Amino acid sequence: MRATIMDEPLTLPLILERTERLFADVPVVERRPDGAVHRADWGTVCRRVRRLADALRRAGLAPGARVATLMWNHRAHLEVYFAAPAAGLVVHTLNPRLHPDELAYIATHADDHLLVVDEGLLEVLAAFRARAPFRRVLVVRHGATGALPAGCEDYEAFLAAGAADAPFAAVDERAPAGMCYTSGTTGRPKGVVYSHRAYVLHALMTSLPDSIGYSLRDTVMPVVPMFHVNAWGMPHAAALNGCALVLPGPRLDAESLLDLMETEGVTLAAGVPTVWLGVLRALDAAPGRRRLAEGLRLVVGGSAVPEAMIRGFDRHGVTVVHAWGMTEMTPIGSVFAPKRGFAGLDEEARYALRATQGLPAALVRMRLVDDGGRVLPWDGRGRGELQVRGPCVTGAYHGHPEDAESFTADGWFRTGDVATLSPEGYLRIVDRLKDLIKSGGEWIGSVDLENALMAHPAVAEAAVVAVPHPRWGERPLACVVPRAGARVTAAELRDFLARRFPKWWLPDDFVFLEAIPRTATGKFMKRALRARFRDRFRGAEGAP
Repeated sequence: MRATIMDEPLTLPLILERTERLFADVPVVERRPDGAVHRADWGTVCRRVRRLADALRRAGLAPGARVATLMWNHRAHLEVYFAAPAAGLVVHTLNPRLHPDELAYIATHADDHLLVVDEGLLEVLAAFRARAPFRRVLVVRHGATGALPAGCEDYEAFLAAGAADAPFAAVDERAPAGMCYTSGTTGRPKGVVYSHRAYVLHALMTSLPDSIGYSLRDTVMPVVPMFHVNAWGMPHAAALNGCALVLPGPRLDAESLLDLMETEGVTLAAGVPTVWLGVLRALDAAPGRRRLAEGLRLVVGGSAVPEAMIRGFDRHGVTVVHAWGMTEMTPIGSVFAPKRGFAGLDEEARYALRATQGLPAALVRMRLVDDGGRVLPWDGRGRGELQVRGPCVTGAYHGHPEDAESFTADGWFRTGDVATLSPEGYLRIVDRLKDLIKSGGEWIGSVDLENALMAHPAVAEAAVVAVPHPRWGERPLACVVPRAGARVTAAELRDFLARRFPKWWLPDDFVFLEAIPRTATGKFMKRALRARFRDRFRGAEGAP
């Protein structure tokens, strides 16, 4: 006997054909860089995607050629997101917040052929274009007029060369469709290439009701940039499910986001904790001022979510959904969902569980491995390196087919995260391997200390880093940003932490900063803090 199921390739054109047939009238709203809000629908988007895909084919790009983007979250970016893969090409998002040297390296390493860039980011492009491999540059002008820089073409004129009814290319589901580079926190950024199959499976996985749970009744707003690991898959999942889509552009301050969320009736949004902390502060400052959609969910990831933030949004009737993932995973790896019996737990236990990274996403396999290579049981006690496998997990980096440091001999991806897994399957990230603090031969997790500090009413943000110590090897140093107008002392914070942690875990010192340095993707740049304060404990001798 053999299976007789049709072999329908899992490709982005399959999603687009469903979207344009079933959801053509569903709104797609964009706030452009100039602040103006423009309205269209999925039907308009799909026609323009067909035009752009046809124009790219007519331009003579070879199958698999890289089409780079240097843009914010708006409709033209969405068009390239779908059109390049639908033409048999690869969309490669570039992060405009990176240093020009990094942008030049990434574009060259990826061998980007064509670039689509926002007119407002031409200065960013000018800083590295001479060192990049772009053969053509298309400029999205958002209605602007006037001469373009030498060697640049108008995006709309290029798109107009294509036909609105042109068929999509017949592509293999395992063909490359997209490309992102890691943040490079431990060295040069590495390229991850995604297949059509991975994109479609990821959209299906995250659409499940106990995952992110997209619905055709949702209005979705990806605050996470489209250049940050596929905007966590939101554009693909929104198209698949027929969600209304709101693209916020570059203005990500709390008031601008709240304006859009209120006027457009956003029911599902996603972004990193730093963005939502600002939104929470704005809501706390004016309770009841905003009329947000009933049942609004905020998917929060990129770094651990403080329990205090979950409680804070609950006060406003907004639900935080904690998620975890990586560039190498397309990217969602786990999402919190309450299992049977959750409602019977006491309040403290419920919030502690919601602050975990949740349950493994469908089709994602996880295991914990200790320093000796032993696979640990899921008992909630054993800590080990988290390793993953799955149909949306990369098997190699672009240009690095063999990477023994990142992949195990039996085919698992090494995340670099230290974690626990409870018997019920809840994942809790303890720390990054590189951020763990080894003091007197014992490990201290910086994430636990940070989340506890951010629960203090006078603390806006906190990062805890390892600093060399002459007696203990390393000791924790807490870098704290106080809330505006608040005053707090090191002694108060130390006493606050002492209620939850053993004495030897408590930071030896606290430094108060105006801001914590961040990477281009919004994560705390702990290596900068370690370098800045590396001599903080020089000459110290006392016991912790």
